[in-house]
Amino acid sequence: MQFGFNLLMWTDTLNDAALPYADKMKEIGFDVVEVPVFDLDNMANYEKWNKRFDELGLVRTGTAIRGPAENMISSDPAIRKAGIEANKRNLDCCAALGCKTMAGPFHSALGEFSGQGVTEDEWKWGVEGMREVAEHAAKVGVTLGLEYVNRFECYFLNTAADGARFVKEVDHPSCGMMYDTFHAHIEEKNIPNAIRALKDCLVHVHISENDRSTPGKGNVRWPENFDTLKEIGYDGIMVVEAFGLALEKLVAATKIWRKMYETEEQLAADALAFMKSEVAKRW
Repeated sequence: MQFGFNLLMWTDTLNDAALPYADKMKEIGFDVVEVPVFDLDNMANYEKWNKRFDELGLVRTGTAIRGPAENMISSDPAIRKAGIEANKRNLDCCAALGCKTMAGPFHSALGEFSGQGVTEDEWKWGVEGMREVAEHAAKVGVTLGLEYVNRFECYFLNTAADGARFVKEVDHPSCGMMYDTFHAHIEEKNIPNAIRALKDCLVHVHISENDRSTPGKGNVRWPENFDTLKEIGYDGIMVVEAFGLALEKLVAATKIWRKMYETEEQLAADALAFMKSEVAKRW
């Protein structure tokens, strides 16, 4: 098992100011750094950071999201095409950074709602578009880790069952699912069955507490999560996804209004110790 931490705790941009955070992750003992790959116009910067992370000995995973203008399930063909092309550019950036996985809810627009559930057309458009994206992923050597998120953030993929069905219909070896304990805590009635539904397509895991703070100190049903991940044979990357107040532009999006930890560094260290302890009990 490899353990990582998401840089979105501090930054959504890779620049010189981000280097101390990467150094700190290595110092704390993480194997992996999860990088927000949101700037799609600066390939040279990702190539530069690829070398920096190599020097630090940190494995990379990337995260991607889509907005309303790049919604792959839009009724507007031009918007759907823009979403496909944006995901392809995202994959190019991830490849330049040395990421083996691009994770996130890039299947549809985050925060956009139709007022109803998914239609047959939206599902069809999503499957067809993602199949094209997966073809590009295979060309650049990056695996898609699609994230289902809770119903307050999107309406397309909200449960593990949704995700498993979607990946099965996309039917491409470069398209898999990821599992996030925060979203599962909100949406799933049965955590073990949710994880089992992803057994054949799980490529990435986010360890995230119910309040987005320190894993192990909230209400997520951790024994069920770790027990079932062990049961299905998961042995990949586990990344802590936590949010705080350090990155002001994310405060409104993540709905984090108060500081629920001592320091970001202490949260990271405690989270790593928690993950390693839970894994050591089972694997």
